[in-house]
Parts: sequence; structure tokens; C-alpha cells
Amino acid sequence: MFKTIAAVLALSTAVVAPAAYADEAESSDITITGNVSLTSQYRLRGISQTDEDIALQGGITIAHSSGFYVGTWASNLAGQGSFGGDNLELDLIAGYTKAVGGVTLDGGVIYYVYPGTGGDFNYIDIYGAVSLPLGPVNTKVSAYYAPKDKSIGDKDNLWVSGDFAFPIKETPITLKAHVGYTSGGSALAGPSGHYLDYAAGADLAFKNLTLNVSYIDTNIKKTGANAFYAIGGHDIVDGAVVATLTAAF
Repeated sequence: MFKTIAAVLALSTAVVAPAAYADEAESSDITITGNVSLTSQYRLRGISQTDEDIALQGGITIAHSSGFYVGTWASNLAGQGSFGGDNLELDLIAGYTKAVGGVTLDGGVIYYVYPGTGGDFNYIDIYGAVSLPLGPVNTKVSAYYAPKDKSIGDKDNLWVSGDFAFPIKETPITLKAHVGYTSGGSALAGPSGHYLDYAAGADLAFKNLTLNVSYIDTNIKKTGANAFYAIGGHDIVDGAVVATLTAAF
């Protein structure tokens, strides 16, 4: 765990240093943003990637005023999510975003890399999202498609989701809700080849810090989960309260 956390910090430092130099060298058309988070457990599409243990995470995004951006994000892993060891998830991201009236369009590619796993677990997601306000609620609808690949069981995978945020006026609190559906029959889709994930919680913001507390769950059945997930069993897909503190810069 501690070696992996150190790797995440080293990665963040390595990325920030050249990015900061680029920011000075280039015009104001370039924007660099980043974040570091400490979470009680890392849940990806409702499933714990850290066997319900804590995770240290961080990311950097370099965006151009044209709408194109590149970024990277990393997290330590453990238990089932580590694919058999105390390892690292590293996401390499490239995309394009554009605002059209009150609607924001976003799309791109994520390459998920798992260094040190000793196997071929890397795979690609192609994603698209539409964000828009619906009255007082900020809404985002997303779709992520992973083409057929042996790393995810020689089948493709589709995850569609809806995220909803309701800022409470004159307070630092934003109420949040999420629902997602995974299908396609790949290893990412659980024992039945499809499942729902959902969450409800709230953000509490103070300057550049945000504390999120959410209840996260799936509808994956206990018997199937215990047989399918070698480590963690049903515990890694069952409901849990997850707390995450994020610092943005």
C-alpha cells in the first residue's frame, strides 16, 4: 500500500513539473488543472477497487482554448481491484469538449494501464457525455464503450450513466445522485454480464477543498459475487458509505 501511494505522489510530481513549465512558456490558451484526493475506498462503477481500503488519488489535465485536452489520473489499488497485488491504476486521457448554448459536449478516449500486475489487464474506453442544466439541477449523461479485448474477457463493454447535482443556494452544499448500467458480458460487467450501480450523497466545499460523502451500491447478487470475485466477494459490490476529500489546484 505505502509503496503504491508513494508511486502516485511521484507520478503527480513528475506530471506537474513539466506542465507548470509549459504553462509559463505557452500563451494563456493553455489551462492546467489538477486534484489530489484521499478516499475511504476507491469504487469504480460501484465496485471497490481497493478491497474496501483507503486510496490516494491524483490527476492533471492540460486543456487548450480550442477544446482539446490531455490528462492523466492515478490511484493505488488493493484486493480484487489490484488484479492480484498491491498495484496502481494509471489512466491516460485525451478528449475534446465544447459548449453549445447551455449544453456542454465532451468526448474522448481513456487508456487504463495497470503497472506491475504481471498480466495484460490494460484496456481502452471511448466516451461521450452531454451536460446541461435542468432547472436547478445540473445533469450529465455519459456513455463509455470498451471494444472487445482479451484483457476484459474477449467481449466488449458498455457503461451508461446519469449524474445529477443540486446546489443548495447560499450554502457550500451540493446534493448529488448517480445511476449507471453496465452491459456487454465482459469481465467488467460482473457475474451476470450486466448490473446497475447507484449512489446518493453530498459535497461540502470550502475554498479549494471538497468533502464528498456518498452511499454507493450495486444490484449484483451475493451468490454470484462470491463466486465471481476471487477476493472480497460480495463485500466489494455491496452498499457502503464512502468519504472523499479532494483538493483542487
